[in-house]
Amino acid sequence: MLMRIVLATVLILTAQISLAEMGPRDGWVVVPTSKSHTELVKATRAAIKSHGLIVVTQAGPTKAAKKRGIDIPGNLVIGAFNNDYAVRVLNLSTAAMIEAPIRFYVTENADGSATLSYKTPNTVFAPYMDEAGPELRAIADELDETFFAVAEAAKK
Repeated sequence: MLMRIVLATVLILTAQISLAEMGPRDGWVVVPTSKSHTELVKATRAAIKSHGLIVVTQAGPTKAAKKRGIDIPGNLVIGAFNNDYAVRVLNLSTAAMIEAPIRFYVTENADGSATLSYKTPNTVFAPYMDEAGPELRAIADELDETFFAVAEAAKK
């Protein structure tokens, strides 16, 4: 009996994980695509590079879960930034650098397509604006444009 309860719980949780998809949220840009998760990850990496940023970090639970015998939808966080932005931000606020790299989030949808999401750089750096002044807002504005361009390029 206990085994049936555990199995039912696992199946319910797995169903909830596989059905969760990104939707609109304040301060985020959410870009549904017709690409597969693998295609969108590749396109996002290429778009990051072509727009003057570098991939600084990558992390996701999908492969590790699979090794444990758990299938979850594709899920990868890609941190992007560059040294020019890092130096400029550091000159304004040491604390604000905790937010770098700023992350793109590639999630697989139930229909096999994938979504690219990210918090806007202005949202990410908002807690530091009073301390750092209008120069940080200018950097965040530049990054907002760049992140939007990356998302548009990755979507195509």
